[in-house]
Amino acid sequence: MHKPAQKLPNGVTVHKWPHPRDPDAESVAEEMQRFGFKSYDLQTVPAWFHRSRHAHDEEEIRGAVNGVITFHFDEGPVTIEAGDILIIPAGVAHEVITHNSRTFSAYKGSRSGVRSVTEHGDGHGSVEELAAKAAEGRA
Repeated sequence: MHKPAQKLPNGVTVHKWPHPRDPDAESVAEEMQRFGFKSYDLQTVPAWFHRSRHAHDEEEIRGAVNGVITFHFDEGPVTIEAGDILIIPAGVAHEVITHNSRTFSAYKGSRSGVRSVTEHGDGHGSVEELAAKAAEGRA
């Protein structure tokens, strides 16, 4: 049974997991495709993760595979959990924070399948920063 989506005034939409079974990576990827998006990354972020303020240059989708994370928009916070689909319009600035001691994994994507971001802060927690730390052995 599909539940109605939550839509914020800024156009952000949250679709709760509609199936009577636990989500996994494959079923979340299938659900994302239903919305017409292409995945460009399956990302796992650490506990107490913080991603500085930024916006995507085209509409973005997140398909939560496991864990819980909060997106902080000007209009207020939106928390998603495993199975949820979050769609963020292009240009909507936000921060992303895990407010707990567990990791969070999600597919990220866009209509084109390309990632394009405009930083509104210092880039802390960006894919580029996380990759550089991993390469240095600090992740």
